[in-house]
Amino acid sequence: MNNIQILWIDDEIDLLKPHILFLEKKKYSVTKCQSGTEALDLIDKTKFDIVFLDENMPGLTGIDTLAELKERQANLPVVMITKSEEEYIMEEAIGSKIADFLIKPVNPNQILLSLKKNLDHSRLISEKTTSNYQQEFRKIAMDMAMVNSYDGWAEMYRRLMYWELQLEEIEDSSMFEILETQKNEANTQFCKFINNNYEDWFDGVPEEPLLSHRLFKEAVVPELSPDQPTLLVVVDNLRYDQWKTIEPIVNKNFKVKKEIPYYSILPTATQYARNAIFSGLMPLQMEKKYPNWWLNDTDDGGKNLYENNFLTAQIERLNLKIKHEYYKITSEKSGRTLADNFKGCKNNDLTVVVYNFVDMLSHSKTEMEVIKDLASNDKAYRSLTLSWFKNSPLYDIIQKAQELGFKLIITTDHGTINVKKPSKVIGDKNTSLNLRYKTGKSLTYHDKEVVSFKNPKSIHLPAINMSSSFIFAKDDYFFAYPNNYNHYVGYYKDTYQHGGVSMEEMIIPFVVLNPK
Repeated sequence: MNNIQILWIDDEIDLLKPHILFLEKKKYSVTKCQSGTEALDLIDKTKFDIVFLDENMPGLTGIDTLAELKERQANLPVVMITKSEEEYIMEEAIGSKIADFLIKPVNPNQILLSLKKNLDHSRLISEKTTSNYQQEFRKIAMDMAMVNSYDGWAEMYRRLMYWELQLEEIEDSSMFEILETQKNEANTQFCKFINNNYEDWFDGVPEEPLLSHRLFKEAVVPELSPDQPTLLVVVDNLRYDQWKTIEPIVNKNFKVKKEIPYYSILPTATQYARNAIFSGLMPLQMEKKYPNWWLNDTDDGGKNLYENNFLTAQIERLNLKIKHEYYKITSEKSGRTLADNFKGCKNNDLTVVVYNFVDMLSHSKTEMEVIKDLASNDKAYRSLTLSWFKNSPLYDIIQKAQELGFKLIITTDHGTINVKKPSKVIGDKNTSLNLRYKTGKSLTYHDKEVVSFKNPKSIHLPAINMSSSFIFAKDDYFFAYPNNYNHYVGYYKDTYQHGGVSMEEMIIPFVVLNPK
């Protein structure tokens, strides 16, 4: 504390002697000066931690001094003190990125609070956050042992994500490691819950969660209105924590009306989960009802080429008298084109935009070393998502939607997880290739590392042949073949994959927002 150097600039500095003595008793070092010109000379010679600056001074004014200070040391915190409550002065000072704004007369405790807010902020928050999580850790551990419902697990996941986002802002890595351990334990218990309950979710019992194939009918349709157009954005692979990271940006234009977690079906893969959203059907029903639009894992061709066909058929089946348009964005160029022409969507009742960027990011992490470096862990992955979103055509589309009075719905088809542990699996040449799930006959695997279903029809999935089964990787496992095992493991370890069973992949966001 006694190393903190304060520069206090005021043409009536002698009147502030009680304040300065108060700070010096608190072990702060205060340098006094009476003009902006003198202050600029001092700034060039001495390293200060913070500046208190009077706004109303003869000669070089406070605002002019502020501009000069910021030009020389852009990151030096400056607290402006003024007698005036004129709005334009506040706006000019805030526009110049002041650290705080105080109205005279100020008392010593106001000054002390401003110092702590600007200089001790990180330490105080870190200590408080650590203390709060230590208390919550025990409660989470006890609650985790009791969770036995889909909404209980959704709430548990949200709590863990809340603390992950809080703890990533502080420098105490030990707390973050404790949270990671707790999250891993939660995923282990969650996988047991899915193994014991997933099959029962298709029997029409009240205890089943909102799943992919019921999302449009039960969550989207009730939000549609003839009086307001709706924009439905399906961001492929958007995890709950990634939504929470971009939410403050979206909130500049929209306010959240409703946020509910829903569950992706298994496999947590695009061809299954996203087709289920748009068709309103489980994969087994899609295969039977629309054989020309559905392709199984081992079939050649694109697996998501008929999403708009599925959506149109569902709209007709639900007897909805709405005008809709569907767009799939797979490149910056196609996103920019839609943003530039979005005004043309205002006459639709429903505009659907599938945005593939997050999915491309996760897959390119596997393929490109630079992405592996940029998204080496969940914190970096969230940061990369935020950076992309702020500069993306998708954000431009969302801003245009707000200007046109659209209701906004943001959701996804499934999440993704950073895989770390290989799990050996053996299958024939027709076994599917995904790293987090496998379907085929005569699969050999480690029971403790997978959730398995011998009969695909029991979970409403097509069978490639009569003896096909499905297995899903638990936790952060990924499937690896014995052939060329070490190379394979080295290549895919610490990459983001989906298709399996984890909270990150299955518990995903559905958010309804109204324009501000």
